[in-house]
Amino acid sequence: MMSEFTPLFDYVEKLSGKVLSADEKQVFMMHFKSKKLKKRQYFLQEGDVCKYTGFIVKGSARTFTVDEKGHEHILKLSVENWWLNDFESFYQLTPSRFNIQALEDMEILQITNALVDEFIKPIPAFAAMQNVIGQNYTIAAQKRMQSAISQSGEERFQELVNEYPHFLQRFPQAMIASYLGLSPETLSRIRKNSLK
Repeated sequence: MMSEFTPLFDYVEKLSGKVLSADEKQVFMMHFKSKKLKKRQYFLQEGDVCKYTGFIVKGSARTFTVDEKGHEHILKLSVENWWLNDFESFYQLTPSRFNIQALEDMEILQITNALVDEFIKPIPAFAAMQNVIGQNYTIAAQKRMQSAISQSGEERFQELVNEYPHFLQRFPQAMIASYLGLSPETLSRIRKNSLK
């Protein structure tokens, strides 16, 4: 039981720079619930309220939207030690504009907004971790907007290779292309050129 929480404890301590006490770990274990998702199963569907935030222990997922023509647009690819949620929907309890789907069989630890507020937020290490995540998320969102506006496909691909090299082994090329805002053909050409 304790071992499935080890990645979460390690993550919180690493990001916060604080050590969790045995009592604090017990609070986490009482309120985070273990959940398994099968490949292609949805963690969240567009129009639903995001009732949970989930910490990925094992597996990967994609956050995406579908436009009026039926084309998918991937906003985020997530792997172990990442959080699954729609921040806006989770904190404001509004219907989500996104779908979050498992790309592999997944194991997650999930918790509701109410339980985070009541039991987990008062833990100093969690509060410190949330601050770091908030900063990282804002920086990542700014970088993503800036790259979408001003970078070429080659530059966006190179940035992905530098920041998340494991994505290339983990996700199909068509998904990486969608994440980068490129056609699969363009990404294929860029990858070939980058190997020269």
